[in-house]
Amino acid sequence: MLKVTVDGQEIEVPAGATVLQACELAGKEIPRFCYHERLSIAGNCRMCLVEVKPGPPKPQASCALPAAEGQEIRTDSEMVKKAREGVMEFLLINHPLDCPICDQGGECDLQDQAMAYGRGVSRYDENKRAVTDKYMGPLIKTTMTRCIHCTRCVRFSEEIAGVDEIGALYRGEDMQITTYLEKAAKHELSANVIDLCPVGALTSNPYAFEARPWELKKTLGIDVSDAVGANIRIDSRGREVLRVLPRINDDVNEEWISDKARYQIDGLTRRRLDKVWIRKSGKLAEASWEEAFEKIAAAKPGNSIAAVAGDLLDCETMFAAKALLAASGSSLLESRQTGMDYDCSSLSAINFNSGFAGIETADAVLIIGSHVRWEAPLVNVRLRKAAKNGAKVFVVGPEWETTYRATFLGADVAVLGNLPSEVTEALKNAARPAIILGGAGFAAGAHAAALKLAHDLGVIKDGWNGFNALHMAAARMGAVMLGFVSKGGIADLAAAKPKVLLALGADEVDFSKFPESLKVYIGHHGDKGAHAADIVLPASAYTEKPGTYVNTEGRVQRADKAVFAPGEAREDWTILRALADALGVTVGFDSFHELRAAMVAAVPALGNEGERADYGALPASVAGPEKPEGDIRYPIKDFYLTNAIARASAVMQRCSDELLHGVEMKEAAE
Repeated sequence: MLKVTVDGQEIEVPAGATVLQACELAGKEIPRFCYHERLSIAGNCRMCLVEVKPGPPKPQASCALPAAEGQEIRTDSEMVKKAREGVMEFLLINHPLDCPICDQGGECDLQDQAMAYGRGVSRYDENKRAVTDKYMGPLIKTTMTRCIHCTRCVRFSEEIAGVDEIGALYRGEDMQITTYLEKAAKHELSANVIDLCPVGALTSNPYAFEARPWELKKTLGIDVSDAVGANIRIDSRGREVLRVLPRINDDVNEEWISDKARYQIDGLTRRRLDKVWIRKSGKLAEASWEEAFEKIAAAKPGNSIAAVAGDLLDCETMFAAKALLAASGSSLLESRQTGMDYDCSSLSAINFNSGFAGIETADAVLIIGSHVRWEAPLVNVRLRKAAKNGAKVFVVGPEWETTYRATFLGADVAVLGNLPSEVTEALKNAARPAIILGGAGFAAGAHAAALKLAHDLGVIKDGWNGFNALHMAAARMGAVMLGFVSKGGIADLAAAKPKVLLALGADEVDFSKFPESLKVYIGHHGDKGAHAADIVLPASAYTEKPGTYVNTEGRVQRADKAVFAPGEAREDWTILRALADALGVTVGFDSFHELRAAMVAAVPALGNEGERADYGALPASVAGPEKPEGDIRYPIKDFYLTNAIARASAVMQRCSDELLHGVEMKEAAE
């Protein structure tokens, strides 16, 4: 530890810390535009100037100056004050007076710091320069005259996303930030540059001119577009969600979210189910709740009732459904919609055991059947960090464009039975080896083989469990913890030929396997499940109800209710509670509080909010072939259209068309 003095206060700072970090440890606020904790140091805005002794008698950039023993740092001297005023004056000489019409207004670093550290008057009397706006795709709106060349967007694209799409052209006063050839930014994390931009140069295109930040109600939520469980803030006005922003959680998403998590929300107002529908003479017709419940009760299902949980469900809804089926004498439950039937008897064998933060420290990684960049973009960011630190990455599956150096071993899962010596030696000799088994790996029957490799190659060590399952469904781990699975998967339910099938937001099921069942869809969008249903009961989306979610690393997280569901739609648990009355059974709860208490009593781990569940030691083996055969096929064909909400989103549809399929989007004037 080093001893430094900040404004007369002596503190200890770790070796390697910068002067800026030392000042923050002392509780001093240092203004900055280019510096960001998760990006490399650029030192080009000069706003963080401080006075340091010993040293030259001039202000110095604290972000790029290492702290040293015995330094005396002043953040409040007259020299520092004048220097910061001068820097701010320079930054504003070309900045346009756009504040009244700029979407950054109210949350703009330049506004805040101009008020706190600026002079209040400018001596500049020349014409301001102007820069043409650049095209960065359907998500990012550019007004590049406002740009102050902090290069945060450039550094994020290169260092975090791993895609060199944004850079600088020309020099000095002519310098401009742009995408190369002014093409759209195509990676899955592109919109995070909007949060990073300290001015209004990069703003949200779909959100343009919608609202001011002080108009919005802010609700803490959890993203359900994948199984990472990114922490988000849901900003709403009235009954409409206007935007989603990331919340900082270093263990889960750091401070990033995927473009799909951020922009699928316009799908919440499109193709919504807001009325009860019953199929009559082959067509769905409007009906009442009473009529729907009477028809379900008339089927007299008894214990011949099954339930399939969709990928976006909260744990409370699944527990309520399980309680309803248990009261009816049925155990026909499943959450793996597409028919997978891997062994769920040991939760540690289907969990991301190293954790997201842990995978950064891995020094050899074998990925089996996972297009990580599409299935979990934020896990891909962690893998990129591991690769930058020297980790060797090997992939079994069809090739995809990684953002780090990786060796592809082929698409045939049989390669697991005869891995190249380069792979086995890298994993055996690694201090922290890891295996990541994705959804395509599970579907190809690689579960048992991957677990055997984990034991044979020493992936489990003292203080380290490198066997990881990377799921794609936000509901998967919660469903498995609640026992919402059948040994044979959907095939078991189909073989039982239930009289009533409850599809709880389940849109990926092959409903042709249930030709004789009364299909009741409880969900929020008119997607595939609603089209196949005999009865449609409108439910709430993830922003319209409180809920508990468990991500793929077993972390229990809770979300709050941001807005009310439209029309006659109700929270899912209330529908199941009313259905219990219609069927004449007792489920043991009458309020959400009672439901959550009963769920936590049944599965205590679900009450430990923010913590990763302890699933115990990895088993020696699981059911399944140890020498699987066949090609791996990734289940996600279109990153932007993976769930009912995203498929209803006009923004996601445009991203799919333009960024993935090359459809040229034209403006009205063209």
